[in-house]
Amino acid sequence: MVLQFSHLAILALLLLVSLTDSASIEENFVQCLSFHSDKAAPFYKSIYTPKTASFNNILNSTAQNLRLLVPSAPKPEFIFTPLIDSHVQVAVICSKKLGIHMRVRSGGHDYEGLSYVSEIESPFIIIDLAKLRSVNIDIKEKTGWIQAGATIGEVYYKIYEKSRVHGFPAGLCTSLGIGGHITGGAYGSMMRKYGLGADNVLDARIIDANGNILDRETMGEDLFWAIRGGGGTSFGIILWWKIKLVPVPETVTVFTVTKSLEQGATRVLHRWQEVAPYIDNDLFIRVIIQPASAANKTERTIITSYNAQFLGGVDRLLQVMKESFPELGLARKDCFETSWIKSVLYIAGYPNDTPPKVLLEGKSTFKNYFKAKSDFVREPISESGLKGLWQRLLEEDSPLMIWNPYGGMMSKFSESDIPFPHRNGTLYKIQYLSLWQEGDKNAAKHVDWIRKLYNYMTPYVSKFPREAYVNYRDLDLGVNKKNSTSYIEANAWGNKYFKDNFNRGESITVACYWASHVSPERCTIAWAWRTLQF
Repeated sequence: MVLQFSHLAILALLLLVSLTDSASIEENFVQCLSFHSDKAAPFYKSIYTPKTASFNNILNSTAQNLRLLVPSAPKPEFIFTPLIDSHVQVAVICSKKLGIHMRVRSGGHDYEGLSYVSEIESPFIIIDLAKLRSVNIDIKEKTGWIQAGATIGEVYYKIYEKSRVHGFPAGLCTSLGIGGHITGGAYGSMMRKYGLGADNVLDARIIDANGNILDRETMGEDLFWAIRGGGGTSFGIILWWKIKLVPVPETVTVFTVTKSLEQGATRVLHRWQEVAPYIDNDLFIRVIIQPASAANKTERTIITSYNAQFLGGVDRLLQVMKESFPELGLARKDCFETSWIKSVLYIAGYPNDTPPKVLLEGKSTFKNYFKAKSDFVREPISESGLKGLWQRLLEEDSPLMIWNPYGGMMSKFSESDIPFPHRNGTLYKIQYLSLWQEGDKNAAKHVDWIRKLYNYMTPYVSKFPREAYVNYRDLDLGVNKKNSTSYIEANAWGNKYFKDNFNRGESITVACYWASHVSPERCTIAWAWRTLQF
């Protein structure tokens, strides 16, 4: 009786406080939630409006790209943080019933802020899954059921709690929300050994556009195919992933070796392109490239840092490197033998003495104003091409490039096994970033620079299409027009993210039926063969 009275009293209070149209949206949503929700799981403290003291903290909590949080960026009418699966289900039903545009956020890493900003639909709300973060690991079955709001770092730690010889091949950045991470593919330092995170998913639970909760059996194989790499919320809201654990050795070796231009960086990087995709599958060597102060401290140079994880001990690693990549000059003193979980921390940039439990905090170590792009490379870039790249990097204040090697298991999957198509023949992927700290002041200068760099790279990267990674969304490639984007228009950029897999979505009608409601921009970077409205 007390709970019932409290429920009614709070609802009545919420219905009285509104004097504005925006509050009316909240009122109607709360009324709808109240009608449909499980009364044993109250949701009232899970709604944050701009008048709520913690609204900005919640909005900013997981957002990676501060460029989308400046005062001029559109803000949601309110943020709803569900406490149980059925809250998400009811939120979908109510937003559909009321015609409220909804954005869904699990980790907030999306590069164009599509999970917390809408440039097309106004007003809009955010469904933030941050409180749905259960991780249930079954070592005997070598599986785990992971709730969408958990970070990949939390998943790694929960596996580590149960076993020192199991892992999961997913992201290098440990604050990634696993809900959206796997929907784009989920690559990481073990992808050359085991493929993507999405290649190692066994089942899922999602909410479709009608508010139904579906698993692999009830959604069918077409939809199960689509959600593993087809783009965040393009086909529904992910509630849970069932993942397959993979074996890892008790001893893992990591290293970082840096070469500047003065130390032959151009020659070594040219050789890396020929070696890294074909070297032992236990070895992942990425390259982080950025300007730095030269030895004389009055000029800048380019440094290339070879950041690696090897699934084995230092002795075998040194033998592999001696045979395949002696140009790097790796020495025993450069190497650090450790456990798999500590190698996760190392690759994520944590100091060597960081305790693994930090992964439970789910905090991002990367928050910046930035613009990013991506490319896939199928032929080594010439040394003259690299030198032209260095000239352009030195023109920008704070640029960053990360080159991630492919090959190994990544070449053994068919391009059509899941929506992620960047497989056999891909040598490596490039991520470009321009970072700045002055907010929206001079932002156009940095965005213009990265667009020019992208144009410069055209002759050196994949063609027909020029491929891009959907989890590094780039709205320069194309954006939906409200209610008016055709399949032909969308194909111009959908083909870049998904190649021929884009066309398979034409038979999966739920794609844009869902996406046009949740995120019109996403509709066209997933399977945008038509735009339907609820």
